[in-house]
Amino acid sequence: MRSRTVEMTVGGFVLLGILALVFLALRVSGLSAGSSEETYRVTAKFDNIGGLTPRAKITISGVNVGRVANIYLDKEDLMAVVEMDIYQRVDNLSTDTTAAILTSGILGEQYIGLTDSGGLFADAEPELLTEGSEIFDTQSALVLEKLISKFLVGRVTNDEEEP
Repeated sequence: MRSRTVEMTVGGFVLLGILALVFLALRVSGLSAGSSEETYRVTAKFDNIGGLTPRAKITISGVNVGRVANIYLDKEDLMAVVEMDIYQRVDNLSTDTTAAILTSGILGEQYIGLTDSGGLFADAEPELLTEGSEIFDTQSALVLEKLISKFLVGRVTNDEEEP
């Protein structure tokens, strides 16, 4: 009887450990059981999205304000189109908002950073982003491989120019 109690206790601890690992994996990956927060969808076109993926976070001043919903290629312009779900509570973004693909750390995950000028250049009230709006001012991802190759090629050409 004592052996059965020990087996049940060990089984309970193993089950608790598995549940803790699943919970941790969900938290780290950014997935949730279900986000019930209302959103509106806006789009932006980028020349290069680097390693941006669906469900990547969207931030303003480091605060999470949404998620990337979908990424696809515009066959006419040959540009990446990113559909973003912005939380309804962030309802004061003007149409001259800038979207940039940023990286957490040197080799971290990529996400979209929004910067809103708040209509600084307009005399009247700025137009606000709404469902179906497009962000036109975008900055593509900085690809580390391209940066390194430019540095190396620049270094080689500088050495060859000197007598």
